[in-house]
Amino acid sequence: MTYDLRLNINWFGAMTLLKKEVVRFLKVYHQTLFSPVVNIILFLAVFSLSVGNHIQEINGVPFPIFVASGLIMMAAMQNAFANSSSSFVMGKVMGHVIDYLIPPLGAFELLFAFTIGAILRGICVALVSFVVISFFVTLPIYNFYWMIFYMIFSCMFLGLLGVLCGVVSETFDHMSAMTSYVITPLTFLSGTFYSTNALPEFWRNVSHFNPFFYMLDGFRFSLTGAHDGNLLTGVIYILILNFILAVALYFMIKRGYGIKN
Repeated sequence: MTYDLRLNINWFGAMTLLKKEVVRFLKVYHQTLFSPVVNIILFLAVFSLSVGNHIQEINGVPFPIFVASGLIMMAAMQNAFANSSSSFVMGKVMGHVIDYLIPPLGAFELLFAFTIGAILRGICVALVSFVVISFFVTLPIYNFYWMIFYMIFSCMFLGLLGVLCGVVSETFDHMSAMTSYVITPLTFLSGTFYSTNALPEFWRNVSHFNPFFYMLDGFRFSLTGAHDGNLLTGVIYILILNFILAVALYFMIKRGYGIKN
């Protein structure tokens, strides 16, 4: 089987679908934007009250700032995944996935709209989280450009993972299983609440294979200037994974895998 790699992009259709994705999560902002912030504020309160008196700093960063930076990135990543996966699975379960196939929308347009929609939701959650947490913890910004890079490309990776989940899932149970058994464990084990330097060498090396670690570590560096892993390795790792996942999803959607059947 051969593929025609020329892209005759329907930008009007892609932007229309993107607008639909953005409006979808903005209409229920209390669930998509505010609810995640409540969750991370509770996490911050619990860890600060229970551990904050015993651990003053981690890697030279005050404990509340260390945890807050990880929580902001965790919320952004989880919501980027939730946006694209829920939208795709909802279309398949409720039957309106046909609306994506009838218009002149190709694999690129679908992948573009769902991924950018996920990135925008992740960024919105991060912004709201940053503002709210700033009332309790003074958050610095060490490097604005690194912050933008890690926020965009980390949310892109989770958005693409969400599309993959939507493509292979037939029910909401399948999507929930991937969230519970893959996304949540990888997020919590990426150093959100602790420094991986405190782990035994074997587990530290294992954790450095987790792509979520580099996303969270890089974002924390952009705020605090402190990091556990190699930043260049993290950048290359994230870009390669995004590229591989995007290409694989493009061909899966182009073939109609999990959609046209």
